[in-house]
Amino acid sequence: MGNDRVNQLRRYCLALDLKDDADKIHAYKYHHKNVWPEINQSLIDAGIDQAEIFNTGNRLFMILEVNESFTFDRKSMMDAQNPKVQEWEALMDTFQQELPKTKKGTKWVLMDKIYSLKKEKYEIRN
Repeated sequence: MGNDRVNQLRRYCLALDLKDDADKIHAYKYHHKNVWPEINQSLIDAGIDQAEIFNTGNRLFMILEVNESFTFDRKSMMDAQNPKVQEWEALMDTFQQELPKTKKGTKWVLMDKIYSLKKEKYEIRN
């Protein structure tokens, strides 16, 4: 049964920039060491089994491992109905900025896989 669960997990990688300001970057990291319990619960409720955020400079990289119940549309709908998530997102907006060459207001951008050691088949988008 344990292997069935692993086989059902999907992984998404996303990127976002923080405003290039040392104080804002420090504050963003502080908030993510103290994430509100309601935010963690909203991730779990949406079907996210693991979420990790990494950073270098002002660039963020997030890995989501999700189960079969997760879709980005479902997560967006759930977030829109959750006042605590809306409060968290408003706070995070004070630290975040769009990646270069993305549409205004775009936050986390889904990344394309371009390499796999295990030679999994995937498609490269241009």
